Amino acid sequence: MRSVPENDTMSTAAHPARAVVELDGTDLPAHCPNPKMPLWSSHPRVYLDVVHDGQAQCPYCGTLYRLRAGAVVGAGH
Repeated sequence: MRSVPENDTMSTAAHPARAVVELDGTDLPAHCPNPKMPLWSSHPRVYLDVVHDGQAQCPYCGTLYRLRAGAVVGAGH
Protein backbone atom coordinates (compact mmCIF):
# COMPACT_ATOMS: atom_id res chain seq x y z
CA MET A 1 0.00 0.00 0.00
CA ARG A 2 1.38 3.39 -0.90
CA SER A 3 0.04 6.94 -1.04
CA VAL A 4 0.41 8.86 -4.27
CA PRO A 5 -0.57 12.42 -5.22
CA GLU A 6 -3.83 12.83 -7.09
CA ASN A 7 -3.33 14.14 -10.62
CA ASP A 8 -5.71 17.07 -10.55
CA THR A 9 -5.53 19.89 -13.08
CA MET A 10 -7.71 22.18 -10.95
CA SER A 11 -6.23 24.69 -8.54
CA THR A 12 -5.33 23.17 -5.20
CA ALA A 13 -6.56 26.35 -3.50
CA ALA A 14 -10.09 25.78 -4.74
CA HIS A 15 -9.89 21.98 -4.50
CA PRO A 16 -7.37 20.71 -1.96
CA ALA A 17 -5.45 17.63 -3.07
CA ARG A 18 -7.11 14.49 -1.82
CA ALA A 19 -5.06 11.56 -0.63
CA VAL A 20 -4.84 8.58 -2.96
CA VAL A 21 -3.80 5.13 -1.77
CA GLU A 22 -2.82 2.49 -4.31
CA LEU A 23 -3.55 -1.07 -3.26
CA ASP A 24 -2.20 -4.42 -4.33
CA GLY A 25 -4.28 -7.60 -4.12
CA THR A 26 -2.55 -8.48 -0.84
CA ASP A 27 -3.89 -5.24 0.75
CA LEU A 28 -7.49 -6.43 0.50
CA PRO A 29 -9.96 -6.11 2.07
CA ALA A 30 -9.44 -2.33 1.88
CA HIS A 31 -10.42 -0.22 4.86
CA CYS A 32 -10.07 3.34 6.03
CA PRO A 33 -8.45 4.61 8.10
CA ASN A 34 -5.50 2.52 7.02
CA PRO A 35 -2.58 1.53 9.27
CA LYS A 36 -0.32 4.27 7.86
CA MET A 37 -2.69 7.11 8.83
CA PRO A 38 -1.84 9.09 11.98
CA LEU A 39 -3.99 8.41 15.02
CA TRP A 40 -5.22 12.02 15.21
CA SER A 41 -6.98 11.66 11.85
CA SER A 42 -8.90 8.52 12.82
CA HIS A 43 -12.58 8.03 12.13
CA PRO A 44 -14.76 4.92 12.36
CA ARG A 45 -13.37 2.06 10.26
CA VAL A 46 -15.17 1.54 7.00
CA TYR A 47 -14.49 -1.26 4.52
CA LEU A 48 -14.31 -0.21 0.88
CA ASP A 49 -15.17 -2.23 -2.23
CA VAL A 50 -12.33 -1.42 -4.61
CA VAL A 51 -12.67 -4.69 -6.53
CA HIS A 52 -15.91 -3.83 -8.32
CA ASP A 53 -14.89 -0.50 -9.92
CA GLY A 54 -11.13 -0.52 -9.26
CA GLN A 55 -11.46 2.31 -6.76
CA ALA A 56 -13.53 3.59 -3.85
CA GLN A 57 -13.60 6.76 -1.78
CA CYS A 58 -13.85 6.92 1.99
CA PRO A 59 -17.13 8.60 2.97
CA TYR A 60 -15.51 10.10 6.09
CA CYS A 61 -12.22 11.63 4.96
CA GLY A 62 -12.39 11.49 1.16
CA THR A 63 -9.26 9.35 0.74
CA LEU A 64 -9.39 7.58 -2.60
CA TYR A 65 -8.34 3.93 -2.63
CA ARG A 66 -7.60 2.31 -5.97
CA LEU A 67 -6.16 -0.93 -7.21
CA ARG A 68 -2.67 -0.64 -8.64
CA ALA A 69 -2.46 -1.44 -12.37
CA GLY A 70 -1.84 -5.16 -12.74
CA ALA A 71 -2.93 -5.97 -9.18
CA VAL A 72 -4.00 -9.59 -8.79
CA VAL A 73 -7.09 -10.06 -6.66
CA GLY A 74 -7.42 -13.45 -4.98
CA ALA A 75 -10.41 -15.73 -5.34
CA GLY A 76 -13.37 -14.85 -3.19
CA HIS A 77 -12.98 -11.06 -3.49
